[in-house]
Parts: sequence; structure tokens; C-alpha cells
Amino acid sequence: MTCHRPNHVNRTLSTAMAVLAIACGTMQPAVASTVERIAVTEIKPLLMRAAESGEAYGVLSGTGAIYLKRKFDATSPIEIDVRRLRALPQTGCGRLEVTTRQSAVLVGDARQDQELVYQLSFCADGRFPQE
Repeated sequence: MTCHRPNHVNRTLSTAMAVLAIACGTMQPAVASTVERIAVTEIKPLLMRAAESGEAYGVLSGTGAIYLKRKFDATSPIEIDVRRLRALPQTGCGRLEVTTRQSAVLVGDARQDQELVYQLSFCADGRFPQE
């Protein structure tokens, strides 16, 4: 029997992860795992790096990470992977896929790995494309 989470749980998790992804700020080296990740307090530096070089890997730190870890009763790092799917006509811009994940998130009364994947267009200069 498959157990599905109620829509409000999915919506809350998705909203929180999206807020996390958009709401954070500075870059600094982080402890490397299987890929080299940079510590970020917001997603923008990762978007800029991926738009320019094709990919970027980070781990959320700061108040956004603290808030989400408390909200979902988890202690594992919040990892963010960004990759460029294709270049856009505007120079320095690309269609990006963002994957945000955290292990052992408390959902109901069980721990589960959670992942949110979404796409957006962004430019290496830190802005959204004009078109």
C-alpha cells in the first residue's frame, strides 16, 4: 500500500524549499562531499555560476538553513544543485534546473529524504533574461 502525504504537507515543503532557494546570500568554501560545494546563504550565486559555467553545487547555510532545519526537524545539510539545460539567445543567460534536497526530513511521524526540482531562466550577471 502506498502512503501519500496530504497536499498541504507537499505544498508547505515545496513552498519552504522555494523560499529557501530564492531567499538566501554570500559564498564561501564549504566542506567537499562527492562534488565541491560552496556554502551559500541564498541561491543567486549558484544561479549565476551555473548560467556562466554550466553547473554549480552548494549547501545552504545561515538563517535560511537554520529556519528550514527547525521547520522540518532535520539536521542534515540542505544541498542545492544547479545545471544549465541550454543557453538562451541573450548572451550569458541559460535555462537552469535547480535541485534542492535534504535527507531525513520529518514528514508525519517518519523520516524521509525530500527533493524539490524546478526550472528557471537566469543570467550570469545576476538578472533574469529580458525575454
